[in-house]
Amino acid sequence: MTQLFLSIAAVLGGLSVAAGAFASHALREKITERSLEIFETGARYQMYHALALLLVALLLSRTESPPSTLIASGWLFIIGIAIFSGSLYALSLTGVKSLGAIAPLGGAAFLAGWGALAFAAWSLKF
Repeated sequence: MTQLFLSIAAVLGGLSVAAGAFASHALREKITERSLEIFETGARYQMYHALALLLVALLLSRTESPPSTLIASGWLFIIGIAIFSGSLYALSLTGVKSLGAIAPLGGAAFLAGWGALAFAAWSLKF
């Protein structure tokens, strides 16, 4: 699980940099300022949670028997990125307003991931 989370964190972190560069260079003249802000919010939250996933991977590598809540937090961060950032990217590129209604589900996954990580912290044995 450590290698999987570490690999996914690296890919998602790199993709967030690419998304930010894409927004800055390719989208600036093609979409509205508000849509650009929405896209950049997706990229920013993707990076934050790619780093959180990296933390989870590092904790997994240092733990003899990781609590299930630690593993759950990693999956919740991945799900949150897919739903939250993905829906914001799609919203900003398509203008389909109903996609904005999906983002809070990803936000809920982020919150659950942080909660699971907090719970796991009390169970960790190094």
